[in-house]
Amino acid sequence: MTCREFEENMALDFYGDLSPEQRALYEAHLATCARCQAAREQVRSLHEVLAQRPSLEPSPDLLVECRQALSDALERDRLGWHGLAREWLAFLQLPPQRVVSRLAFVLTLVVLGFGLGWTLRPRTERVVPSAPGNVNTSSVAEADLENMRINDISRVAPDPQTGGVRITMDAQRRFTLEGSLDDPRIQQLLVNAVKSYNNAGIRRDTLDALRASTKSPNVRATVLYTMEHDPNVGNRLAALDMARAMEGGEDLQRTLIDLLKHDSNEGVRVQSVDLLVNQMERQGRDEATLATLDHLATSDSNSYVRLKCSDALRKLGSDGILQANEK
Repeated sequence: MTCREFEENMALDFYGDLSPEQRALYEAHLATCARCQAAREQVRSLHEVLAQRPSLEPSPDLLVECRQALSDALERDRLGWHGLAREWLAFLQLPPQRVVSRLAFVLTLVVLGFGLGWTLRPRTERVVPSAPGNVNTSSVAEADLENMRINDISRVAPDPQTGGVRITMDAQRRFTLEGSLDDPRIQQLLVNAVKSYNNAGIRRDTLDALRASTKSPNVRATVLYTMEHDPNVGNRLAALDMARAMEGGEDLQRTLIDLLKHDSNEGVRVQSVDLLVNQMERQGRDEATLATLDHLATSDSNSYVRLKCSDALRKLGSDGILQANEK
């Protein structure tokens, strides 16, 4: 790796986004180049200064509105004049015989679609209103939320002031469900969205909506599931952040150890170390956890994770393990 390539990868290093192959080349160059060592130290000092400044986070409503606007724009592009022009250009490039056959097929579909559409006229969108903070799922009881086939969730908007949540989704028809997180049906709907919905942004919004309900066993299990299984790194980190407010337990400790051993992202592993230290400071030393930290302090593929594990052992008063290994 050259000095120029090192500088280009420096930002990725600080945010933990280097691949294992890139990191090996990066660290090999850093070990032999004094100029790049000085440059990295300057950038590290700058990051420390910036970290002391308060960070501004967008509100949940703003994130939802931006994602919805992007989705609407993509849909307009697909169904609007641009999409129509692309389809007609592709259509006109076909041989004459295929153009005629396709026109006949399209006309047949238009006739059938018009007849079927007239017979099965669509119902209007149904919105279930509610007063803030009240549970109003009874108005959709006829749809039976537990058995309803949900096609799409377009918005999950928690209300920090009332503790409620507003969910807009498409099932047999589109409607908006609004109510308290204490309602078991709303809570179960959110839990299912976190575990199985394919939109990472909606899963993140749903996690945020469940943040105030981590004392619920169902929500707790969902947070632990997200920490281990969500394919999106940002969502796994968000679940780890939620776990800071959760009570300790064997299930949480076991999940954190599994993340520390097996998660592919260095940031997730580092946060797992911090949470394990936090757990042991509140509940007492755990020899199995200390043994895991001791092993990874010398064997983890990432130098920063190794350093965090070593610092954790010293913080927990287990310097003897490190000293014995160094001898």
